[in-house]
Amino acid sequence: MSKFIRITLARRAVSCVAELLEKDAPRTSAAVWQALEGGPLGGDAQHAKYARNEVYTMVPRFAEVGRENTTITPIPGDVVLFDFGGGMLDSAFKDDQGIDQDAGAIDLAIFYGRNNLLINGDVGWVPGNVYATIVEGLDGMAEACHDVWRSGSVGERLVYERLDPADAR
Repeated sequence: MSKFIRITLARRAVSCVAELLEKDAPRTSAAVWQALEGGPLGGDAQHAKYARNEVYTMVPRFAEVGRENTTITPIPGDVVLFDFGGGMLDSAFKDDQGIDQDAGAIDLAIFYGRNNLLINGDVGWVPGNVYATIVEGLDGMAEACHDVWRSGSVGERLVYERLDPADAR
């Protein structure tokens, strides 16, 4: 039976449902599902600077899964995990996000539009693991994500949670 998660922009009260890609990204899907066992996971929402149509949040590292089902050109509806080791991110960004210098962080991202390219001027290509795909609510979430870009992310939280199979689809 497929597993589903709900992803919510809390202040904007907009959610979507994503199906885990357990066959394509088994380690990443399992790690996220396990991390959500204790309840929702999320943090301050951020809109991408370089990648284009991406909204993400940084959370403490909960696993090291390696690379699987990677992309540098995510499409609308892709749900992606990036694992940034301690020395990977800019120090000012780490301070702003409350990220431990040594532990690093996990970036949980959704892509809501086309023409994305995962490249960062500081480090080059930034491949991410596509571990889920949005199967419900992408249009509404895309509109809200665009508003995060246009109006700002201050006060917004991006929250991930398990969805009971009885409530999915």
